[in-house]
Amino acid sequence: MKIGLLQQHNTADKKDNLRRLAEGISDLAKRGAELIVLQELHNSLYFCQVEDVNNFDLAEPIPGPSTAFYGELARQLNVVIVTSLFERRAPGLYHNTAVVIERDGNIAGKYRKMHIPDDPAYYEKFYFTPGDLGFHPIDTSVGRLGVLVCWDQWYPEAARLMALQGAELLIYPTAIGYESSDTPEEQQRQREAWTTVQRGHAVANGLPLIAVNRVGHEPDPSGQTGGIQFWGSSFVAGPQGELIYRASDTEEESLVVEIDLKHSEQVRRWWPFLRDRRIDQYGDITRRFIDE
Repeated sequence: MKIGLLQQHNTADKKDNLRRLAEGISDLAKRGAELIVLQELHNSLYFCQVEDVNNFDLAEPIPGPSTAFYGELARQLNVVIVTSLFERRAPGLYHNTAVVIERDGNIAGKYRKMHIPDDPAYYEKFYFTPGDLGFHPIDTSVGRLGVLVCWDQWYPEAARLMALQGAELLIYPTAIGYESSDTPEEQQRQREAWTTVQRGHAVANGLPLIAVNRVGHEPDPSGQTGGIQFWGSSFVAGPQGELIYRASDTEEESLVVEIDLKHSEQVRRWWPFLRDRRIDQYGDITRRFIDE
C-alpha cells in the first residue's frame, strides 16, 4: 500500500490552510497514494497554547463542513484520508476527533482522543472532553486502521488494544514541538523519546506505524512563552521498529511511502509476542497504581 504523509506549517488563515491541504492531498494522490494521513488539528493554528473560550468557535459538528470538504476530495481522488478535527458534539461538549474518510467520500469511522494532556502551552483539558468511543480500529477499503491521536502516542495500552482487535496499521496525527526555554540537548531528548516509544509500539505489536506531525513556529497569543516550534519529524516505522522514513524537523514535506502489510504476519511468526502474553496475570493493569 502506498501511504501519503503531509507535514505542513499552519497559519491563522483557515482558508489558506485548507487550500494548501487540498493541494497537498491532490498531489499525493497523483503520486499514487491510496491512504493519506494529515497532522493533528490541521485546519487551524494550535489554539491550545492559551485558554480562551472564543476558540470554541473553531469547533464544528461531525458530519459537518470539514467532513464534506475532505469527503469530496476523497471521492474525486479515490483515496482514503485520515483527518483530525475539533468536534463540537453539543454546546459545551467538544472533542479532539480523528475522522477517516473512505474513497467514496463517506465517513468510515471516527476516534475521539482518549488521553488529554494539560501542560504549559498544551492546555487541552480546557478544550477537549476525553474520548468515549474506546480504542477500536476503523475498517476501510485499504485495511483496518488503528487511528489514535498525539498524546495517545505515549501509552502502549492504546496501541495494544488496537492490535488485539486486528488493526493492520497504527496511525497518529500529531501536534508536538519544542518548548523555547528548553536547552537544545533537552529538546532532542524529547524528540528522540517521542520517536523511540512509537517505534516500540510497532515492535511490540508487529505492525507498521505512521506518525504525522506539524512543523514550523506558532507564537503564544498570550506572550507568556516563546510559542511552540513544532518539530515535524513525521515518520514511518516498519513492524520491527525500523525507520522507513523520517521527515525534516524544520521543513514541510510531502511524501509517499510504500508498505507491505503482509510482512507483519511474517514478523509475528518470528516474534510471537501475542502468543506469549500472560493474559492471566495482567489484571492489575487497570489499577491507577499498585500500593501494596
